[in-house]
Amino acid sequence: MNPSGATSAVAVLLFVTIAGYALFAGADFGGGIWDLLAGGAKRGAAAREAIDASVTPVWEGNHVWLIFGLVVFWTGFPSAFSAVMIALFVPLALSLLGIVLRGVGFAFRHEAERLSTKRLYGALFAAASVMTPFFFGVVVGAVATGAVPANPGGNVLSAWTSPTAVVTGLLFVATCAYIGGVFLVADSERRGEPDMVRYFRRRSLAAGLVAGVLAAIDLVLLRESAPYLWPRLLGPALPAVVVSVVGGIAALVLMRSNRRHLLRGAAALAVAGVVAGWGVAQYPWVLPGAVTLAQGSAPEAAQWALFVALGLAVLFVLPAFVWLYWLHQHGMLHESEPPPAPALAAENRAAATNRAAAATRPALGPHPILETAVIALVVTGIGRDLVRQLFQRRNRQG
Repeated sequence: MNPSGATSAVAVLLFVTIAGYALFAGADFGGGIWDLLAGGAKRGAAAREAIDASVTPVWEGNHVWLIFGLVVFWTGFPSAFSAVMIALFVPLALSLLGIVLRGVGFAFRHEAERLSTKRLYGALFAAASVMTPFFFGVVVGAVATGAVPANPGGNVLSAWTSPTAVVTGLLFVATCAYIGGVFLVADSERRGEPDMVRYFRRRSLAAGLVAGVLAAIDLVLLRESAPYLWPRLLGPALPAVVVSVVGGIAALVLMRSNRRHLLRGAAALAVAGVVAGWGVAQYPWVLPGAVTLAQGSAPEAAQWALFVALGLAVLFVLPAFVWLYWLHQHGMLHESEPPPAPALAAENRAAATNRAAAATRPALGPHPILETAVIALVVTGIGRDLVRQLFQRRNRQG
C-alpha cells in the first residue's frame, strides 16, 4: 500500500528538518569537538576564542531544528515515534543529556571566575559535543538497519550496540567535526584571521578524510546488516549519494580558495545528500521491515493540521532564523560597552584629563636654593646669638 500524498509530504518535511539539524547543529557540535582537541589553556586559547565567536550567537537557536523534527515525527507518524522512543530510549536519553550538559558547560564557563572551574565547564562542553552526535548517530544506525520492531517491549540493546550502529555514531562525530571545521574556516576568513584559517583548514581536511573512511566502512557493514537499504542505495538513492560525495570533495577543494559562501554551500550539499540518500533508500518504510509510511501515518486530518501549524512556523519563525544568521555572518551580534550618558561624558573627559595631567606632572620636591637660604638664615641667627652672648659675658666679668 503506497502512502498518500500528504503522508509523503510529511515524510519529506521530516527529512528536511533532519538535514537542517545535521547541518546547523552539526557545525555547532563540531565547534565543541575542536574545542576538545585544541590543547591546553595557553595553546588552545586562540582556537577557543575563534570557536566562541562563531558558536555563541547561534548555539541555542540550532536546537529548534530538533524540536521541529520531533514534533513532525510525533504528529505525522505516532506509532513509529512510539516504537523508536521505547526501543532506543537509552541512546536518545544520553543524547538529550549531552545537549543539556553541553549547554550548561558552554554557558557557565563564560561566567566562572576561577581557572579550575572554567576548565571543568569547558571540558563538560567539549565532551558533551562528542557524546551527543555519537548517540544520535547510533539511533540513526539502529533505525536504518531495521533493528527497531513495531511493538518493542522495552529497550532493545542489540539494536543500538551493533557494529553498524556504533560505526554510524562515529561517522556522525567525524562529520560534525568536518562541518564545524568548514564553517570555522569560513568564519575565520570573514573575520580576517589567516592563522585560524590555516589552523581549521588542516583539521577540516583531516576530519573529512576520517569521515570518508568511516563512511566506506559503514557502507560495507550496511551490505550485511541492512539487506533492504543496501541495494536501494545503489539504485534510486544513488544520485543523492553522488551529490553528497561531489559536495564533500568540492568543499575540500574550495578550502584553498577565498570563496567562503561556495565552501559552505558545498558542505551543506554534502550533508543534504546523505540525508536525502537515506530517505530515498528507506522509502516506503519509516521503520524498515516493521512499519511503512502508510501504516504508521496519522489520520489525514491530523496531517493537514500539522501543515497549518508548520505553515505558521515558517511564516513567523523562519524569517527570524534568517535574520539571526544574517546578523551573525555580518558580525553584528557582538556585545559592546554602552556609551556614557551625555551629561556625564564631559565630566568623564575632564576627570580623565586631570588624571592624565596629574600623572605627567613632576612630583614636587624640596627646592635646593630655597633650602640653602633657609639653612643660611638659621645658621646666621644662631651665630649672631652666640656672639652676642659672648660679648655680654665679657662685659660682666670686666
